Amino acid sequence: MTPARRDLLLGAIAAGAGLSAPRVLAAVPGAPRPLTPQTRWAPPPAQAPAREGLIDINGVRLWHWDTGGAGEPIVLLHAFTGSAASWRYQQPVFAAAGYRVIAYSRRGHFRSEVGPLDRTGAASEDLLALADALKLDRFHFVGTAGGGFVGPDFALSHPERLLSMTLASTQGGCTEPSFRAAIARIQPPSFLAMPAEVREVGPSYRIAYPEGVEQWIAQEHQSTEGRPRTNQTPVNNLTWDNIGRIGTPTQMFTGDADLYMPPPQMRLYASYMRNCGTAVIGEAGHSAYWEQPEAFNRLVLSFVRRHPARRRR
Repeated sequence: MTPARRDLLLGAIAAGAGLSAPRVLAAVPGAPRPLTPQTRWAPPPAQAPAREGLIDINGVRLWHWDTGGAGEPIVLLHAFTGSAASWRYQQPVFAAAGYRVIAYSRRGHFRSEVGPLDRTGAASEDLLALADALKLDRFHFVGTAGGGFVGPDFALSHPERLLSMTLASTQGGCTEPSFRAAIARIQPPSFLAMPAEVREVGPSYRIAYPEGVEQWIAQEHQSTEGRPRTNQTPVNNLTWDNIGRIGTPTQMFTGDADLYMPPPQMRLYASYMRNCGTAVIGEAGHSAYWEQPEAFNRLVLSFVRRHPARRRR
């Protein structure tokens, strides 16, 4: 597709959604193409050795794991339906690629304390406190779904701490009224009444690998079972104007069957960022990290390799 045709398409999408026309979306060189969907799966591989335990973050103990080592850090932040235990397809792959891989369960998720419900703080400030506690000068951020809400807020408040940012299958915390209205049109009140695995796992995966669906359901149930959900308030209002201030090298990608963030909405969000490329993962719903881990991992590793720390000193 030519740049001119792409711009016309984005403009038509925006007009149909009642949105202002987005800026030109530049392609990011070096992204792996094509992203052929995997059609065979295996259980999650053996995990790399990692230290794990509770760490005090702003007065609340959060469970985390850390593979350690001298590699550049990649911090993984899970979905609302997940926890630090959700990254079993990513942890050993990123560690084998030479990175220090870190994940933590946000407040109220698997093994982490809920904390005071009248003082929930900001999730981006919890991320900052974790980075300080683990002595991470700068790091690559990878957030999926609800975890991806935290990245843009953090990038606005603490851009000097990020090497790159990957936002996967996420609405990115955008508060723009026209954006929220478009989302509401594809998610009627009955949407949240559906089982989590129907909302968040695509039909291709549910048909092709039911054993994996059962594993996804198990980890989703353990993520917040018996604990109240903690709703944290961002530091920044993520309007288009504020999103447009983010200069961190960013990639966004989503599944072609994502019911929360379909590709046109993802491309619209990315078009307002200063330095963001996009990709679409075939035959994936909202949980691309689990449904299509080979494509997910290729996208992340390809991107972080293009933004090493030595180039930003």
